[in-house]
Amino acid sequence: MAFSKHFSSTTRRTFLKGAGMASAAAVVGGFPIPAIAQAQEVNVISAESNGKALEALKKIAEDFGKQAGTKVVINNMDHEAHKTAIRNYLTAGAPDVCFWFSGNRMRAFVKRGLFDDISDLFEKEKYKDVLGASTGAVTVDNKQYGLPTGGTLWGMFYRKDVFDQNGLTVPTTSEEFSAYCDKAKAAGLTPVAIGTKELWPAAGWFDQMNLRINGLDKHMALMDGQMSYLDPALTPVFDQWEAMIKKEVFTPNHTSFGWQEAAALLAQKKAGMMNLGAFLRSAFTEADLPQLTFAPFPTLDANIPRFEEFSLNSVHIPTNGKNKQGAREFLAYFYKPENLATYLEPGGNVPPRSDLPPSKDPLVNAAVESLKQVKGTSQYYDRDSDPDMAQAGLVGFQEFMAKPDRRQAILQRLEGTRKRIYKI
Repeated sequence: MAFSKHFSSTTRRTFLKGAGMASAAAVVGGFPIPAIAQAQEVNVISAESNGKALEALKKIAEDFGKQAGTKVVINNMDHEAHKTAIRNYLTAGAPDVCFWFSGNRMRAFVKRGLFDDISDLFEKEKYKDVLGASTGAVTVDNKQYGLPTGGTLWGMFYRKDVFDQNGLTVPTTSEEFSAYCDKAKAAGLTPVAIGTKELWPAAGWFDQMNLRINGLDKHMALMDGQMSYLDPALTPVFDQWEAMIKKEVFTPNHTSFGWQEAAALLAQKKAGMMNLGAFLRSAFTEADLPQLTFAPFPTLDANIPRFEEFSLNSVHIPTNGKNKQGAREFLAYFYKPENLATYLEPGGNVPPRSDLPPSKDPLVNAAVESLKQVKGTSQYYDRDSDPDMAQAGLVGFQEFMAKPDRRQAILQRLEGTRKRIYKI
């Protein structure tokens, strides 16, 4: 596999606005709840695929309801279905609170006036003091439109026992990665598990390679439509990616597998590594989880600083929601360190705020330590400057994974889409 040294270092209590009415029997965090907020439900739409995290969210909602005298209704949707449904319900039948993604995915709705400015909540609760750089992920024109929840640091996950049993070494350079792939295949393992049925894991692989080869600035220029898909800077990215595909590094027939099925191959000792976030832990039994560990994506160019894909989920108040005051009160309660920590713990999410208690999950702690060495981060969601361009990229990257010999046609099509969308 002809790599050119191109696989490279980043990121209460209650807010209560007086309603001009006397009344406040219930208390949250030491502040009275206005009677006007008690009269309405707080409707929340989530898309939580982790059962334990959903249970934690429902318990937080229940506890808030008991203290505030306000019923919180949690409507949980299938994660993939939610990505489509939100485009409809934000304009008609909006909830009071919804879970979504920060970065460009959030900005797309902000530009359409569909997410509320919650800078007042940030100021009241002094969130900037504990969020640091994470604030930028929910900020547009110096205003905040959401609260960052759990973060996903992408990287190479593997089983320690599989590596020990087969004499495998964690690759840190392109040459070491090539050697690892040879040794894994000799041991009867697929070197890298991947499922691209949902398209986005292929895009995540591209992101990590591009960050290692071209760095953060060029990667963001591409994500924002400012750089051509035919730019010569992308040639080494696709050269190396094509070499991996032809060397059969990835799961065969990966377009038929979802990420959960691919993660199961890692859990079942059929694959050596997998590039994703720590949420792939859901494919592991409790007994096997201690074997799962994390390593950064290998360096591809020693001259490129280490930039990583660090994706932050977030929670928002839709502009068309009915109970804005109740929504703010619930968010302030949900975002208390002890509550947010309880919600994040089951899913292996990296906490966005610095004052949360330590995680019990070694994968989370490994990610936190790894982030200290990173020089900058991108988000997978940064590709969503325009949803149509993002979708074209997802389809193109999946097609390239399956048919690398069609590279030029794929890139030409992507470039045509870019020119049409950005009116170039």
